Amino acid sequence: MELNDILAISGKSGLFRMISNNGARLIVQSMVDGKKMPVSATHKISALGDIAIFTIEEDVPLGEVFDMMYEKTGGEQGPSHKDDPKELRSFLNELLDELDHDRVYDSDLKKLFQWYNILHANEAFTEEESKEEEELKEEGKEEVESKGE
Repeated sequence: MELNDILAISGKSGLFRMISNNGARLIVQSMVDGKKMPVSATHKISALGDIAIFTIEEDVPLGEVFDMMYEKTGGEQGPSHKDDPKELRSFLNELLDELDHDRVYDSDLKKLFQWYNILHANEAFTEEESKEEEELKEEGKEEVESKGE
């Protein structure tokens, strides 16, 4: 899953895929209803690949959190963003035991779970991709170990 092509746009709910960029405007497609629309540079636009979750020691990239959620749910959808924030926080605490509760607000949790479920509905998580990532990590470890000898 390439999170740098998936955008969150302030003032607009859901997630968007970037289709084209002509400098002054982006053309995006909603991952919820598939509608395409122009977005001007005046909107606050964040790529999901640039977002991280606050923990006490170091911030955890959103992609890693989504991978942890995918594993915990067994590849199923996560809890609804409309669930009680205490339940959402409890779920996330099981994944990130050092979650910074002072800087992660209930609204952040709702976005996190909404985004995960949107990505899941758009089949952004695949078993093949997870296996390929694991193989690449293993190959990288082997290369580092062989260079260290």
